[in-house]
Amino acid sequence: MRGTASTMEGRRGIPMKVILVDDEPAMHFILRKMLDKLPEVHVAGAFADTRSAAVFLAEHTDIGLAFVDISMPGQSGMELAARLEAAASPVQVVFVTSHKEFALAAYDLSVLDYLVKPVSQERLQRTVQRALTNRRVFHAQPPAEPDSAVSGRIVLTALGDVAVSSETGRVKWISRKCAELFAYLLLYCGKRIPRSRLVTDIFGGMHRTNAENYLNTTVYQLRKSLEPLGIRDAIRSENDGYALELKDPVIDYVQFEKQAERLQTINAENIEQAIQVERLYTGDLFGDKAYVWAIHETERYVDMYVSFVKRLAAALISLQDTTAASKLLLKLSDRNPLDEAVIRQLMIIREISGDKKGLTALYTDYVKLLSRELGIRPSKELIHLYDSLISRLPDRK
Repeated sequence: MRGTASTMEGRRGIPMKVILVDDEPAMHFILRKMLDKLPEVHVAGAFADTRSAAVFLAEHTDIGLAFVDISMPGQSGMELAARLEAAASPVQVVFVTSHKEFALAAYDLSVLDYLVKPVSQERLQRTVQRALTNRRVFHAQPPAEPDSAVSGRIVLTALGDVAVSSETGRVKWISRKCAELFAYLLLYCGKRIPRSRLVTDIFGGMHRTNAENYLNTTVYQLRKSLEPLGIRDAIRSENDGYALELKDPVIDYVQFEKQAERLQTINAENIEQAIQVERLYTGDLFGDKAYVWAIHETERYVDMYVSFVKRLAAALISLQDTTAASKLLLKLSDRNPLDEAVIRQLMIIREISGDKKGLTALYTDYVKLLSRELGIRPSKELIHLYDSLISRLPDRK
């Protein structure tokens, strides 16, 4: 079996330096071990308190990312993040904590992400990928035009989150409705949305007069939220409606869609690029916000992602990188355990690997799932595939 994907990943230039800040030595060990699996980053230091971490950061200006526990003796992780933000530090901060209740307060700061212990490898990788994307965008930005209202490029994150950031920091949403209004306008970026539509979709269920007043307040809050990044005027009032207008923004779901569409055929020549495109999908549209008005677009991007991963997995299988293919397919199976196409590919991987027992277990569990959840049997095609694959594998003594 060839480790095609992992071999390619090891040739990606200078890793981004990261530090760990946690008063639990066990977390240093765990995070180091997980981050060591990601060749794009290098752990440059680990600290049990924020003060020593701050001293290190002051002396080492090449650190790109910090994983910081929130609750620690002495100065908290949020205090460290606030100090870095006040100093306009380029270090991206990710909070790692056991306390979910800190999430809302944490996002008042310009942090990249918020991870709840125990952290999965997949979730950690998504966070690192987002940090790398931000770094590439900021380092590659063209010189700003003198009359530009925007300082540097604006990065808009909608996959797995709703966030706006630039090299100067990250937007702090004044209210949840403020973030929702931005998400709505972002989805229709550049187009005027009538006030009546915003009232119905975002403030539905409220008395009309109250809803209109609430919209006025939310528009004001949104502009105030965007002001620190110099893009207050990006929310434009037009003919009794509003539009979001930004110059040369980087929108994560737009980039994912464009790059996925370019790779209609995935082979040995572009497999590395395809792996990077898959990593751009850091979560479903707007994350766990579950905006009802965005359900159709959310499902469209999910379908796009699932289709892309199936094609990527097929290419990896053809290149004998069954380990990488299996990881991707298991992610899809977690999303939808009833997807027969995913089960087919996983069965083929079991046969290639010579895992007769694993193949039988996979097929049997799927048959039971169909019977229990839907009261049906697998398709004739799947039954035939299983019989064909199992017949090729000898019994092990």
